[in-house]
Amino acid sequence: MIHFILNPNAGTNSRQTRERIIAKLQAISDSKIWQTKRMNHASELTKQAISEGADRIIAIGGDGTINEVASALLYTSIPLGIIPMGSGNGLARHLDIPLSFNKALDRAINGSMISIDAGKWNDRPFFCTAGVGFDAYVAAHFAKRAKRGFINYIYSTFVSLRKYQTIEIKELGSVFSFTVANANQFGNNAYISPESDLQDGQLEAIQVKPGSIWSLVNLGISLFRKNLPNNPLVTISTIKSLHINAPEGIPYHLDGESLLLELGTIEITILPSSLLVVK
Repeated sequence: MIHFILNPNAGTNSRQTRERIIAKLQAISDSKIWQTKRMNHASELTKQAISEGADRIIAIGGDGTINEVASALLYTSIPLGIIPMGSGNGLARHLDIPLSFNKALDRAINGSMISIDAGKWNDRPFFCTAGVGFDAYVAAHFAKRAKRGFINYIYSTFVSLRKYQTIEIKELGSVFSFTVANANQFGNNAYISPESDLQDGQLEAIQVKPGSIWSLVNLGISLFRKNLPNNPLVTISTIKSLHINAPEGIPYHLDGESLLLELGTIEITILPSSLLVVK
């Protein structure tokens, strides 16, 4: 049986659109629909679906919803299908999954399976990116806004650029941002690590040094031109594990979700070939 885990609040779809989506899912034979109601609910529902003998679990939502479902599926033989409905859809874009609901649904049901890596940030798995610094500051601002979508994310970026102050990481010194990438982008085709490969058994650590406002604007342009590694402020290294110390209580982002760093110690590791995905 196919189990759908749907976040009804993901993206910018209207109530009518959500109702049409649910009607399409209900028309699929031998399937069950679960709808999330709160943060971390998708992970709980996935575990229930597993206990009911799900053959395939399809996550419908943004990167946060996909993270919750995927985290519960780590090291199982149940494949994850993805129907992207978020603001960024970083993992789906890396996997070339269509952004059209109908095409993504067909792919999630009939596509081929591959095994991909995951990263781990302290005790939390991630599948796309995680990090501290400016990107986390933007994610925190965006999370507080009622409106979703790419335009509102750009708004949060420019507001944050005026207020943000660089952070100190003991092992790296002063940094504008520090990101660990499993996938090649944050989402919306903002390529933080263009060469990242979900199946190579390693992660990329991207350190961005502080710079002038104009150099940082150029940095943003580099993200979308897919040439960030050539930017003079950027250093990218390949890792399998990493230990760093950052200020306790600062924001960090993990697959698009904004969180607060409870401890000043960050342990990053790779979980090779730990998740089955339909693409």
